[in-house]
Amino acid sequence: MNNSPHASPENQELLANRYQLQKLIGKGGMGEVFLASDVLLGGTPVAIKFLSQTVNSKIEAKFNREALLSAALSQKSIHIVRAYDYGVSQSGKAYYVMEYLSGRVLKDLIPTPLPIFMNLARQICLGLQCAHQGVNMEGKVYQLVHRDIKPANIIVIPDPMLGQLVKILDFGIAKFLNSAAPIKTKGFHGTLPYCSPEQLEGSEVDSRSDIYSLGVMMFEMLAGQKPWQADNNYFGSWYKIHQFEQPKAITEVNPYITVPQPLNELIMACLEKKPENRPQDMGHVIQTLSKIDISDSAIPHNTHNTVEPQHTTHHPLVSENSEKISNSYGKLVWPEGKPIQEIVFPQLIDTGKASTISLWLMLPAQEIKNRADNKIFNQFTFITTPHPMLLWITLLYHPQLGPRWLPCYLDMQNPQNLHLVSALTTDQSYPFFFFTLEPPHNCVKILTNSISSAQKQKLKTWVTQSQQLPSSSQSQASKKLLKEKYKQIQMQILAHLESQNQSA
Repeated sequence: MNNSPHASPENQELLANRYQLQKLIGKGGMGEVFLASDVLLGGTPVAIKFLSQTVNSKIEAKFNREALLSAALSQKSIHIVRAYDYGVSQSGKAYYVMEYLSGRVLKDLIPTPLPIFMNLARQICLGLQCAHQGVNMEGKVYQLVHRDIKPANIIVIPDPMLGQLVKILDFGIAKFLNSAAPIKTKGFHGTLPYCSPEQLEGSEVDSRSDIYSLGVMMFEMLAGQKPWQADNNYFGSWYKIHQFEQPKAITEVNPYITVPQPLNELIMACLEKKPENRPQDMGHVIQTLSKIDISDSAIPHNTHNTVEPQHTTHHPLVSENSEKISNSYGKLVWPEGKPIQEIVFPQLIDTGKASTISLWLMLPAQEIKNRADNKIFNQFTFITTPHPMLLWITLLYHPQLGPRWLPCYLDMQNPQNLHLVSALTTDQSYPFFFFTLEPPHNCVKILTNSISSAQKQKLKTWVTQSQQLPSSSQSQASKKLLKEKYKQIQMQILAHLESQNQSA
């Protein structure tokens, strides 16, 4: 009988005289997951995970004990994936049999809107609390620590009562792999970006290690990125980060969202380096979550003022240079050095006494006309490493026409760009010039868009940070990172606008 998980499933006989493997449905660092049918239960679908750790006779008893504990735990909480069976195949691969769930992995739902986050986070915490409280076997209470909490180990399935039901995977299995690992790993087994400092040390861990991993995951759920960016995915890089580097602020990673202060404080407390400085048990985390009011934060805060487009001669500019800008409206000429194509870029314009920042945009004349009643939004995002760079996003939005995205990437070690961004912080608004793609490429419309006080303060901070950072030559690497973040921000803004349209 060939029960190796790597063999073709259709050629395999029954595993444990009961399970018929159908197809590979998942693969990761801990092993492979197959869809199978339980022939003793009339072909009921189940999921079978074959662990990457090969089991010999010396550690088979250890695996059996951990699998038995995990199975017992799964009977206690609806938020832990139900484990039915376990064993070791003839090829020496440990496996365990779970309920088959038709849902989505949490990592595919990130970034998570705040109301959904609150629902999912509470359920994750309830599952962890149940495990940390332990299961009673033969008169003894065994407390379980997961050791590998991460978005890939959380399944979210539709539920008629909760809307979305959370299930946590792989309880107890990480501990088995940890204890069965070769000495050269120092007893470490987990996923580096989510590991607690004490876990990376190879020390014995308790529930507070899971709380640290939970903090990393909650941060990522809200911000769309982890609290740190590593240069590489090697152990040494993540060891240094978890031991010594403080997490970024959520709003620094994703300034578009508004996170209630108590929630922000909770996540940062979970990310404390020393276990004694974190919440000491999951009950405290759950209690804090239950007290958080998201009524003012359920919809992402929109600091991007909408300017109703009008003819320039009737559209007042807030800037003190408004009259001079208006008078120059028909005299503006598309710069010779700029290509004749659909682009957007910031430009300083001389008004006599001072220079004012402006945005210049070239579009087909018909599109400019069609978008006469568009709303305008702006968004700024900044990263410091590996190179300071600012992403300035402008969105022209119309429910029928859809979005017109206008991103500008500004190298913040370029003196001209520093001057541009500094100029953004001095006025309450800036002009937005529309030029036709068709000859003679005239400026045919001017709008203004506002900069909120909060935005201006962030821009000032980013200018100061950029001036203090050492010289770097990795601008393209930062631009690549910002392009990835840009995709996340696009989804968030559109989700916000669509929700506004539905409620209107």
